Amino acid sequence: MKCLFLCMWAWVLLASTGSGRSTGCLQEERNALLEIKAAFNRPHGSFLPSWRHGDGDCCGWEGVECDNTTLRVTELYLSNTHHQKSRPWVINATLFTPLEELRVLDLSRNRLNDINGTLHLKNLKRLYLYDNLLDRVPSLYKQTSAEAQNLSSNQLGGVDLEVLDLWGNKLGNDALVDIMRMTSLKALDISFCRLDASSKLLEGLCRLRNLEEFDICGNEFWGPLPSCFCNMTSLRVFDVHNNHFSGAIPPSLLSNLKSLEYIELSGNNFGGSLSLASLANTSNLEVFRLLDNLHLVVNTEEPAWFPPFQLKRFGLSRCVLNKDANGVIPSFLKEQHDLRVVQICFNGITADFPNWLLVNNVNLEWFDLRGNNMTGAFHLPSNLSRVSMRWVDWSANFIEGELPSWFGSILPNLQYLNLSNNLLEGRIPSSMGNMKLLFSLDLSNNGFTGEIPETLAKDCTSLISVVLSGNNLQGQMLPRYSNLRKLNFLFLDSNNFTGDISLGILNSSSLLVLDVRNNSLSGTIPNWIGDIPRLRGLLISSNSLGGPLPLSLCNLNYLVHLDLSGSNIGPNIPPCANVTVMRFLHLTNNSLTGHFPEFLSRASSTVTLDLRHNALSGKVPSWIGSLRNLKVLLLQGNNFEGSIPLDLCLLKNMSILDLSKNNLSGQIPSCLKDLTFGYDGISADSFDTSGYWVKPVDPYGYKGRFSTFFRYSEYGRSAYTDGLEEVNFMTKSRLESYKGYILQLMSGMDLSQNNFTGFIPPEVGYLSELLALNLSHNHLTGPIPETFANLKNVESLDLSYNSLIGPIPPQLIELYRLSEFRVAYNNLSGRTPDRKNQFGTFGEASYEGNPLLCGPPLTSCDGSNQGQGTLPPSNHIKDDDPWREAFLWSFAGSYVVAFFGMVLFLYLNTYYRYVLFNLVRKLIPSFPQ
Repeated sequence: MKCLFLCMWAWVLLASTGSGRSTGCLQEERNALLEIKAAFNRPHGSFLPSWRHGDGDCCGWEGVECDNTTLRVTELYLSNTHHQKSRPWVINATLFTPLEELRVLDLSRNRLNDINGTLHLKNLKRLYLYDNLLDRVPSLYKQTSAEAQNLSSNQLGGVDLEVLDLWGNKLGNDALVDIMRMTSLKALDISFCRLDASSKLLEGLCRLRNLEEFDICGNEFWGPLPSCFCNMTSLRVFDVHNNHFSGAIPPSLLSNLKSLEYIELSGNNFGGSLSLASLANTSNLEVFRLLDNLHLVVNTEEPAWFPPFQLKRFGLSRCVLNKDANGVIPSFLKEQHDLRVVQICFNGITADFPNWLLVNNVNLEWFDLRGNNMTGAFHLPSNLSRVSMRWVDWSANFIEGELPSWFGSILPNLQYLNLSNNLLEGRIPSSMGNMKLLFSLDLSNNGFTGEIPETLAKDCTSLISVVLSGNNLQGQMLPRYSNLRKLNFLFLDSNNFTGDISLGILNSSSLLVLDVRNNSLSGTIPNWIGDIPRLRGLLISSNSLGGPLPLSLCNLNYLVHLDLSGSNIGPNIPPCANVTVMRFLHLTNNSLTGHFPEFLSRASSTVTLDLRHNALSGKVPSWIGSLRNLKVLLLQGNNFEGSIPLDLCLLKNMSILDLSKNNLSGQIPSCLKDLTFGYDGISADSFDTSGYWVKPVDPYGYKGRFSTFFRYSEYGRSAYTDGLEEVNFMTKSRLESYKGYILQLMSGMDLSQNNFTGFIPPEVGYLSELLALNLSHNHLTGPIPETFANLKNVESLDLSYNSLIGPIPPQLIELYRLSEFRVAYNNLSGRTPDRKNQFGTFGEASYEGNPLLCGPPLTSCDGSNQGQGTLPPSNHIKDDDPWREAFLWSFAGSYVVAFFGMVLFLYLNTYYRYVLFNLVRKLIPSFPQ
């Protein structure tokens, strides 16, 4: 009987083969796959090389999965397969129709613009379309009325789809209407789709009662969070971060959704208050993140509650934490023993450093407490071992004391360590040499002393970035035999290092940035500096270096940022220096002589050019106008002469212009109005130094292992770069330093202490984005232009020490941002502006030296003293009556002119002289004949 059964089964297999099936898959399905390949490769692509005409087993092809019994194609993965990645394209839905049993279709990352037609795949369960260019949901198979009679009510109206992933497309709000009909969905991801619907429109998604994973993050959704979300009781993953939701978080959201495993509410505008006691019913919770909601009051302590869950990740930052309990650290965390990631940042927590979090959680990988007010010291047991720890950021607190000598031994697998901006002191522990995987170390702005440990420089061979700025470190920069071969960034600025620039730098041939500013290094800039071919930033200012620049500097073809200020490298710069890619060039205080360096005419990429306080002379060249990317031009304290070249007005992106303390003359060009001098003229990356200091990103930033349906990889976001550029500019009578985002916002023009003459061009008043304007100590004449009332953003305005005349325009009181105003020592007259708005804060020093100017805070214009007290008696004109003094001087002058005019008239006219003498003789008999 068994033999008969086997024979019959063999006959069935042979019959099926003879009826059209080839080995491994159906002929019609193999042909369909080959047509799909042709569509993806059109016109000349070579993707999917394993899909070949001669290979009959299509179930073994790349990205193809088949049913083990029927050998029909059930899963098709075509992510990132399209040939021409730069062009949007459309695929025909009928190509997939022969694949009748297809349950999973992945067309992600192909720049698809549309799917033409209907995907007639009635068995389709999962559809992945993320990272394309779709503006609508593709048309899916619809049941016939006959089929619909056999379906449950939650399947009516659409295909029985369980997973729909549209992440990163550009959907319109009407796409939500199509999604609302897919009531069988268990997982929906429409994150980062540029949707901007109101919460009212979102309420339609509440019909999806079977949803287990719901991700709408990274859109522009606004309004209160729909309260009906609280009824989606099947949810395990709920992610609404990075939208514009406002108002209070519904109280029942956390308490009703008892199946939640992952909840992410970060980056919205929530207000009101939220008690984490509402999590007391969510026993399966593994991830809770509530970051960056500045106006939300979060209470973790009242009422008292006990957590029924064991979190794997907890994030709570930039909110009002435990307002009535003085910002204490959440105490329920003491009951957590399985934490992998802890982020409690920028919450103003004033407690002692929570050593217990490290002790209680043996699997901790990521520990971020930056930006609080935590105090105390590290009390870490020497026998503690946290081999899982990868990431530590405890920066910007008030942690004090010394690092334990065994610090590096208890965290041997640490990859990122940031303890910057604390109160730490003592030596850097030599045990840090045990951190073999460490790629980023930041101990800046503490009080560390001593030398850099040899073990750190020799054994931490994975280091890419070392930041030790702003300490009291001393000795040699780097040990001679350092082994930091992967090092890209070395920041040792603002310490007490001495000696030469260390030869150990040569062992870091991949170095991109070397910053040793503000130390006590001596000697010369070494010739071997040109042997670091990839160097992009060389910052060695404010040391005791000297001597000429080495010619090898000309070998640095990728140098973007060069700061040699205060290095006494004069009198010349090697003309071979490659400045074509240079963006930031600082040569302040270097005893440079001669004319404006001619080789700088090739600096077409330069953003900042700083030549302050040298001995350069001659004229500012007209070719300066060809440096179209120039935004900061600093020429203060040289001997430049002649007029401002009109070509300078071609620098449309200018934000800071400092020509002060030179011998420039002539009139101020009216074309300066063409310079933007403001944020609108500066692109967001103007001062970005791409390829410089790359800040770390969060590798745990996505759901990854917490998702059953979505096939996410745990990749980080785009790397964020932070520019090193720093500019000094005199404003409000003090030298200010501008860097980072503040530098992007700064704008100013300083033409003071020159020999400019003539009127102030009224066009200067049209520089409405200007924050600082200084024209003092020149020979300017004429009135203050009334157009200055348009300088709505100006904070500092200095016109003192000129020969300006006339009244101060009263419209200036509308300059609400003005915090410094100086017109002293001119010839201004009339009343001072009303003491309103900012002008109520300016004292006598702002106006002194103008004899014809009156009014508060000077003397009264009606002759009375206001607030001046009683003046001592004097035989001379009182100081508080300038009008009387002016009248007497005017009368005396007129009298003298009239007298001498009469004498001259009589001298020239003999007839009237004869008549006058006869009249006098008759009146005065004794008058001589």
